[in-house]
Amino acid sequence: MDLITQKVFPFALPMSLKDAIVKGNMQLSDLPKKEVRRMMTKVTGAVVPADRRPFKAKLLALVSALALLPAAAAADTQPQPETFGTPSGLPFTLSGSYLSGRLAGFEKDYGQAAAFYEETLAADPDNSMLLERTFLLKLANGDVDQAVHYAGELEVAGKQNFLAQITLGARELKQGNYAEADKLFSQGRNGPLAQLSVGISRAWALYGAGKVDDAVETIDSLKGPDWFEVFKATHKAHLLFAAGRTAEALEAIEEAYAIDQGAIRVVDAYARILAANGRQKDAVEALDQYDKQFRGHPKLEQTREMLESGAVFPPMVTDPSAGMSEILYGLGAVIGRDGGEELSTSYLQLALYLDPKAEFAAIALGNVFERMDRPDRAIEALMLVPDDSVLKREAEIQVGLNYNALDKLDESRQHLEALIGQDPSDLEAVIALGNILRSHEIYEDAEETYTQGIDTISEFEQQHWLLLYFRGISRERLGKWDLAEADFRKALELNENQPLVLNYLGYSLVDQGLKLDEALEMIKTAVQLRPTDGYIVDSLGWVYYRLGRYEEAVKELERAIELRPADPVINDHLGDAYWMVGRRDEARFQWNHARDLGPDAKELPKILDKIANGMKDPTPTDAAKAESDKNGG
Repeated sequence: MDLITQKVFPFALPMSLKDAIVKGNMQLSDLPKKEVRRMMTKVTGAVVPADRRPFKAKLLALVSALALLPAAAAADTQPQPETFGTPSGLPFTLSGSYLSGRLAGFEKDYGQAAAFYEETLAADPDNSMLLERTFLLKLANGDVDQAVHYAGELEVAGKQNFLAQITLGARELKQGNYAEADKLFSQGRNGPLAQLSVGISRAWALYGAGKVDDAVETIDSLKGPDWFEVFKATHKAHLLFAAGRTAEALEAIEEAYAIDQGAIRVVDAYARILAANGRQKDAVEALDQYDKQFRGHPKLEQTREMLESGAVFPPMVTDPSAGMSEILYGLGAVIGRDGGEELSTSYLQLALYLDPKAEFAAIALGNVFERMDRPDRAIEALMLVPDDSVLKREAEIQVGLNYNALDKLDESRQHLEALIGQDPSDLEAVIALGNILRSHEIYEDAEETYTQGIDTISEFEQQHWLLLYFRGISRERLGKWDLAEADFRKALELNENQPLVLNYLGYSLVDQGLKLDEALEMIKTAVQLRPTDGYIVDSLGWVYYRLGRYEEAVKELERAIELRPADPVINDHLGDAYWMVGRRDEARFQWNHARDLGPDAKELPKILDKIANGMKDPTPTDAAKAESDKNGG
């Protein structure tokens, strides 16, 4: 039994699970989170919640508690390891640091997790599980030079870790040691992801060594699932284009384009290689086809400008390090969309290590950190986008949004205002700032920001409905109803039957008791367009309520609750409808539920009053219906 097993298991696990780990059938890193929570509770006496989000702020305090456990948890038969500093600055205990590393890993704090595992590994240097976790977390955190060291340790220990192999190969490739990189990549590893990653990386090492035909043969020989093919064809095209074999490059990129016409990098490579083969018209058509299906992209606009200017297109990838960076970015971005954050960030960090100008990798890494609820790390990644990149403004807008996610409103506002000052017609920056101000209920400044963007539009087009919609919301909140209604109706002129606008306009009319018949038709249309949107279904139920059609209101509001069970407004609405149809106990249940879901501060007193006193019984002539008649529907 190894040292970490001895120090943690005496108070932790049932014998069956303990034996499985001791015999090598399971690693401690495979333990379910609920088991680790149980272990933490046993060690510290603190209850660790299943939902880690509320727990995040308590991590450091728990780490501190764990670091002070020599008497409570580890006073068994084993002597204590030598005490030294921990990442928290408190005395070291093996079990405390290990469990703290586990918890920091759950919290996606790779830096803290790596530090805790590293110090635990120092106390138990023969533990291969700790070595692998330390390596992976160092890589995921972007400490690539340190990860290289631990990758070497894994190779010495005989561990078959394909990511360690890729990391060591990346170091050699970056240093121009192509033969050594080829030697590392030639060892191969099992599993589709490993085979594709290592195989394409080896092809670029061979290209660097001047063995272009061998590189092409290496790519062609890769066998795997169908999703291999687009990566194989794209990298074969890049490699042949870099070698000056443009006709062969075109054949390869045509294969990739036939598989995926929605991938930016594939479309860009296809257009550029077409142009390099003298087929500029076909290149423009490919870009036009993309724009018809999607919103366009700054990188493709840059390519279009080069086509129009008659510029000569150089290869997209010329350096082997950049080629390997490209495959790691492509796979890392896909993995990041499907979960697997540690592996995704590891791939993307390696991609940036190989090519610090890898703009797509930087943005993809920022996006993964955003999904991990780590806006601080997202900002770090996005700031890596080079200043001369056409993606720089997009990255800077995301930086502003992430400052807001950090509750740094002033920094967010200043950052985005600077971008708008540079280019007031940048409507994405305008929308980002306006939405942030609106989310903080700074409606006057939000209205002014949207107006600033709208004033730069010389001729309205369909996509401009969004700006008008957002400004309409701000004006409605400011009590400028006539102006707000004009914005909503103009938005519908640009984008007829847009469900968000129909819902908001219809709901606002209902809330004011205006034009209820028209409002009902608007919301019915919105529900038809988005039948699974709980907020829109709630609007339909609420307009029925305001019309005095309470049974129909109950039916729709119950459906809205099924779609959005945790929304306090919908629960409050359903409580009102239940009361009006005589279902008083159920009404109070819904109001109590609405209260517990954290309603808006101004609505809470109303809910509490209804819980205590109920509502007035419905009158034969509903007031809202009378208002509808007065307004002529």
